[in-house]
Amino acid sequence: MAVEEEGLRVFQSVKIKIGEAKNIPPYPGPNKMRDCYCTVNLDQEEVFRTKTLEKSLCPFYGEDFYCEIPRSFRHLSFYIFDRDVFRRDSSIGKVAVKKEDLQKYHGKDHWFPLQPVCADSEVQGKVHLELRLSEVITDSGGVCHKLATRVLECQDLPIVNNQCDPYAAVSLLGPSRSEAKKTKVKRKNNNPQFDEVFFFEVTKPLSYTKRQFDVEEDDVDKLALKVDLWNASNLKFGDEFLGEVRVPLKVLGQSGVHDAWYFLQPRDNGNKSVKADELGSLRLNIVYTEDHVFPTEHYNPLRDLLLQSAHLEPVSASAAHILGEVCREKQEAAVPLVRLFLHYGKIVPFLSAIAHAEISRTQDPNTIFRGNSLTSKCIDETMKLAGMHYLRVTLKPIIDEICTDHKPCEIDPVKLKESENLDTNRENLRQYVDRIFNVITSSGVSCPTVMCDIFFSLRESAASRFQVDPDVRYTAVSSFIFLRFFAPAILSPNLFHLRPHHPDPYTSRTLTLVSKTIQTLGSLAKSKSANFKESYMAAFYDYFNEQKYADAVKNFLDLISSSARWDQKSIETPIMLKEGFMIKRAQGRNRFGLKNFKKRWFRLTNHEFTYHKTKGNAKGEGALCSIPIENILAVERLEEESFKMKNMFQVIQPERALYIQANNCVEARDWIDILTKVSQCNRKRLSTYHPSAFLNGHWLCCKLSADTAPGCTPCTGGLPANIQLDVDGDRETERIYSLYSTYMAKLVKMQEACGSKSVYDGPEQEEYSTFVIDDPQETYKTLRLVISAVQTLEQQHMQYKRDKFRKTKYGSQEHPIGDQSFQCYIRQQSESSTYSI
Repeated sequence: MAVEEEGLRVFQSVKIKIGEAKNIPPYPGPNKMRDCYCTVNLDQEEVFRTKTLEKSLCPFYGEDFYCEIPRSFRHLSFYIFDRDVFRRDSSIGKVAVKKEDLQKYHGKDHWFPLQPVCADSEVQGKVHLELRLSEVITDSGGVCHKLATRVLECQDLPIVNNQCDPYAAVSLLGPSRSEAKKTKVKRKNNNPQFDEVFFFEVTKPLSYTKRQFDVEEDDVDKLALKVDLWNASNLKFGDEFLGEVRVPLKVLGQSGVHDAWYFLQPRDNGNKSVKADELGSLRLNIVYTEDHVFPTEHYNPLRDLLLQSAHLEPVSASAAHILGEVCREKQEAAVPLVRLFLHYGKIVPFLSAIAHAEISRTQDPNTIFRGNSLTSKCIDETMKLAGMHYLRVTLKPIIDEICTDHKPCEIDPVKLKESENLDTNRENLRQYVDRIFNVITSSGVSCPTVMCDIFFSLRESAASRFQVDPDVRYTAVSSFIFLRFFAPAILSPNLFHLRPHHPDPYTSRTLTLVSKTIQTLGSLAKSKSANFKESYMAAFYDYFNEQKYADAVKNFLDLISSSARWDQKSIETPIMLKEGFMIKRAQGRNRFGLKNFKKRWFRLTNHEFTYHKTKGNAKGEGALCSIPIENILAVERLEEESFKMKNMFQVIQPERALYIQANNCVEARDWIDILTKVSQCNRKRLSTYHPSAFLNGHWLCCKLSADTAPGCTPCTGGLPANIQLDVDGDRETERIYSLYSTYMAKLVKMQEACGSKSVYDGPEQEEYSTFVIDDPQETYKTLRLVISAVQTLEQQHMQYKRDKFRKTKYGSQEHPIGDQSFQCYIRQQSESSTYSI
């Protein structure tokens, strides 16, 4: 989800590897071990949770998390929790990284010391204040100054214990002042509108010399306004602290007026000092990306250059191939290139061209596509994008069963437990391998068309290059579909979205053994036993040393690499796309009340959207409500003001709308996206909708009284029907520009290499030997055009930054004053008083 900003769309995303924690303090009791899990939070909002690792003070998580960030945030935080025997969770420590500091740790493994979790330091949100200092005449005829403090509103306050009933406490601080005044409590509202004014008398010193509407400078320096935000609690422990702001009165300046937004801050004593590693530490790898995407016409020159790559001779002189040459890791280039070519329908000719060039350079058919080349990385990425649904259909049911049943499958005699039987374990493993092998080799008709077209091209190029090897047409395809697609998905189902978390060590071992066997079955190697270093694996493979397995693999590979285009068949069996707990509002009720909202287990398949009383009911009893996919007319966000609840959306049906609250902003976006995509082809989809609820006899948005009144707001933009290929071409071009810009020095070096090759026929200089340059003149020409397009975009980005810096007003709602920006605000105010704008 993009944020519109001065004609640009700004996308934020984060990719996190949660590695491990170490030196967690032991539990204070006879059993020193802890059961720990880790959460990822945007400010105070949890968006991801790892599985719980039991009985460890150094838990290894090994989990990856990626999300598009749909809102602004100040901190990316990680909390380590301990789940005790009473199933209560207590926090051990946290890591909080400020948004502006994320680039320091970009793409690097880093050990972060855990800091204590203190209620006084857990703050988020902002407050709007207006201060006015005026001179008044007292009843006695004297002159004094009064400070009028107006607390207008707050935004994005945290929800504490499932509620937010905030109020503000305002006081004037000085050498001898401690007056406190409170606003009214705003119930069930984390964006409260207070709009209350408080007056404080500012006593002028004896040395006061008459300067109208001014106060002695020495006196002002000693005074500050303090605003505390609290959550009114019914608990015996008292109200919860939400944050504070301290405003020195020197900000009033000559005008005596100050109107600004402020970020809430922790208390001065909120951060306790702790020794390094006193609470342990957490290893993280954080990649935060912020894409500033211009309107599409800005990218035309660079995008046209890239899309011509498939048809340029030789392909090594193309803009796309050059990107792969200059990037440090081929994967960096592969991700945006594949998404861009998929978006414009040119992925097959592009991959065919670079694969044909790589095969032409390969001397041994046994090493075909074995390296981490641009070709292999691009095909890997294409399979992940286009084949994710195919993987779910094929593997997910069996993977779920393996992870749930925990059948013993260890066949290494050294690792065998005393209670286990080797023959029984072998039989369990053989059954799993047989079932997965059969479901894979019978799934050819479901393989996505784009993958079949790519495999056909690989097969033809390999067979033409190595005509004496009859099996190369199979190995060229199996090296991708088995080695790089099915086997890794079995080994790490969480990375392919087949499971929510990394499997436990016991299950992971079973999946490793299954993956190894499937990989070998698909490789069609001449000597099977030579493929295993372990003797127990070679002995186990004897079960599958029959011709029927090789024949099944070849038939499957023939089918998915045939020149005939296979249409996607409609799948009779429902495929589960997403599930989880959410809160729904009872349908058909007009009165708003707490009883109308219930926690339910929601399931989305390719056939229907249902909810159930509990997770267990979803497998047994019927659904409490079932909405056929064809009855979903639109899926849109619901304005927060409707029910004073965040992260709500609506599933609009012919008769009514179902109002649902997701657990956090990331889950809400994910549910809206997948529901929209799966219902995108419905014929009766709406073009307009009501962004607010129908309550008390009228729509809150447009005030119309008829519940059947047509929508008052256009529905959000349409999305492609194919769930997996939802790509923003401009965003991917912007990412490619960023890569070119990062590696500009290498582009220049490659230009030099082209010049050297053109005029010098002797041995190649070592500094240029890393580049693949088949046609120096054509490559140089492309490089010149790429550098020119990149420099043009770079100038546009620089101009945007200058304009934004000039227009930024610290203290505005978009740029509240905080620790980092207070001095900028003071400087900006002094400049505005000197120069008229």
